[in-house]
Amino acid sequence: MRLGIYGAAGEVTGSNYLLEHDGKRVLIDCGIFQGRDEDRKNSEPFPFDASTVDALLLTHAHLDHSGRVPLLVKRGFRGKIYATTPTLELCEILWRDSARLMKEEADWKSRKNRRKGLPPVYPLFSEKEIERALEMFVPVSYDDVIEAASDIKVRFRDAGHILGSAIIEIWAGKDSIKLVFSGDLGQQVTVLDRNPAVIEDADYVIIESTYGDRNHKSLDETREEFASVIAECLRDRSKVLIPTFVVDRVQRILYELNILQEMGILKDNVPIYFDSPMGVKTTEIYRKYSSLLSAEIQDRLFKNQDPFAPMGLKEVTSPEESKKINDVSFAIVLAGSGMANGGRIVHHLKHNLWNPKAHVIFAGYQAAGTLGRKIIDGARFVKVAGEEVAVKCKFHTIGGFSAHADKDDLLTWASNFKTNPTFIVTHGEERSSNSLADELRKLGSQALVPQRGYEMSLDRGRSTVEKRVEIPAERPPVEVQSILRDMDLLLANINEALKEEEVAEEIGPLLMSAKLLLEIASQRVVR
Repeated sequence: MRLGIYGAAGEVTGSNYLLEHDGKRVLIDCGIFQGRDEDRKNSEPFPFDASTVDALLLTHAHLDHSGRVPLLVKRGFRGKIYATTPTLELCEILWRDSARLMKEEADWKSRKNRRKGLPPVYPLFSEKEIERALEMFVPVSYDDVIEAASDIKVRFRDAGHILGSAIIEIWAGKDSIKLVFSGDLGQQVTVLDRNPAVIEDADYVIIESTYGDRNHKSLDETREEFASVIAECLRDRSKVLIPTFVVDRVQRILYELNILQEMGILKDNVPIYFDSPMGVKTTEIYRKYSSLLSAEIQDRLFKNQDPFAPMGLKEVTSPEESKKINDVSFAIVLAGSGMANGGRIVHHLKHNLWNPKAHVIFAGYQAAGTLGRKIIDGARFVKVAGEEVAVKCKFHTIGGFSAHADKDDLLTWASNFKTNPTFIVTHGEERSSNSLADELRKLGSQALVPQRGYEMSLDRGRSTVEKRVEIPAERPPVEVQSILRDMDLLLANINEALKEEEVAEEIGPLLMSAKLLLEIASQRVVR
């Protein structure tokens, strides 16, 4: 049995693992990369033939775990996609929004290229691939054992991270070697979601380490901190911007604003703008599947108390309504994206970062290279929507709202295993992963920290684990790499066009672009 680790190793995003056993191939997650060098990583070829993958298992809907699934389909995947029903419904919302944003960006870049005599830019995938991917979904209920491929059985368990998130147990082969993929784990003391399922046996555990080197504040401390920050913001009577992830984080913040109103800290007449059409949709899904949420949330809904609708909430859907918020001097604004690298929060930041009275509250992880990370790292100037803006506002970070387990949560979950498994530590920046691995070793466990591209041979023997690093060839210069990426996308589009009617009309412009690309590439490579 072999395990290929092709993402979320040495970094938090791009989760992608390939399990191979007896000629069968099962992929676990296929997420996008976010932050530094994301365009190149997302568009480069998969390190495996997508058409040979028998099944895909999705731990949850967040784009860093699911965002490249339509691209996988575009590149030949024809197997089944196993996930919980909430994950399916959340993926549809997130993917369609992602496709829209990619198309807008590709159109903008194509217009610029046209003026320079360069070929057009294509998005990674389109609505067509999304529709195909959605047709491949097979809904899975928690705790049911299913056969994902011949001689490979799986079971989804509640991860407590977001609605529908799963820890995945996998049994493979006659000897039933057992792997457990933690996915993203929730905290042990949670408000919105249920606690992560306890699992006691495994041979190998692939464990996340987003916060493997630090702990969050307690629930009481987090609420006290949030109340203090909101009170300070209200005293300044200015804008309060909260970049939010539209799945789980925005629902948690809406609930916490509800609680602040009950405490009398936040007055009912303070306007709260929910400037996220996608967030409005995901919140409806949270209401729909409330039976999978915490007892606290279910109790409120049972009493007809909507936990996601504080007083003064205004749901903003149209771009025109969103722009009008600029004319409001005093309000709380929730908008995506959570790392401030896209979405409507960008134009709110552009209009408020320079204001010393404005406040920005970051309530989640900010990946390296994102706008949010640059702000919290103390950048005095940042580029927002193509314009350099001074950072003079007050900003706050509140880590306790994270849907991720912290160091102690991860160690508590890991300590439930009675079979002394080997831990493969992924989904964390290098420092975080190494720190968690060290803590696991102190507890007597074997812990490995792979790099992206590791392929591992797995068996029951602790001493027979083989690690092999696939060392990539030296990268060509960035400009040439960009050309190769464009060529890959062009060929994919040509292959798609060949399957449609009126092929000649579609293929003509694509082949002309390909010819031009080859001419440019040959000149620059020779140089």
